[in-house]
Amino acid sequence: MAEMTSSARVSIGRLILIPAVISLAVTVIRLIGELQHWSEWWFSPKAGGGASPIGISWLVPIFGVYFAQKLARAGEGPAGNWRAVLFSLLGIALMFAGGFLGFAPTPVFPGKLIIGLLLIIASAAVQFSGWSSLAKTLLAYGYAVRIPVAILMFFAIRGQWGTHYDVLPPGFPSDLGFWTTYFQIAFLPQMLLWIAFTINVGALFGSVANVMVSRRMPSTQAAAG
Repeated sequence: MAEMTSSARVSIGRLILIPAVISLAVTVIRLIGELQHWSEWWFSPKAGGGASPIGISWLVPIFGVYFAQKLARAGEGPAGNWRAVLFSLLGIALMFAGGFLGFAPTPVFPGKLIIGLLLIIASAAVQFSGWSSLAKTLLAYGYAVRIPVAILMFFAIRGQWGTHYDVLPPGFPSDLGFWTTYFQIAFLPQMLLWIAFTINVGALFGSVANVMVSRRMPSTQAAAG
């Protein structure tokens, strides 16, 4: 279903409100669990979060599907269902390529980090060509949930809380100073890398779910007729 251009658009603020509140609640629970030293399987204090089940990154596929269905039902679906899927796959590929090129130990050459970051930015940008209303929604949701995390990490790094919000990644220099450390392990990842992850992964799951729902609709309508 082609995206609408009329004034009767879905309010992005209203659409992301409940998911953002849920995500903020998960962040608070995660912080409390780590500070109280609850089960590390659920609340790992390791760098990167240790793939613990309690974390907002796991919510991205769920809310990607949720946003996609809400938008499609409101007439703001993609110009082409499979087009959206293909662009989401392209974005995922660019994101992984940028992550590998920018942050893998090898190859080493001047400007590799900049090129990697540009590829990651491009990976998120292509989703606006596949399903722009979904990409805009995921962008807004991403910043709504990641800005609080970036603020939280500021205080966690300052206070050395011993949580995954402030622990240094393996091999990361410990003598860089607060602002350099904060920018590299908190601000940059939260404001760029995790935003790209949110847009690309949310778009992939949302677009695939939209195709599946669209394929079931004709048979459902025929049975009803």
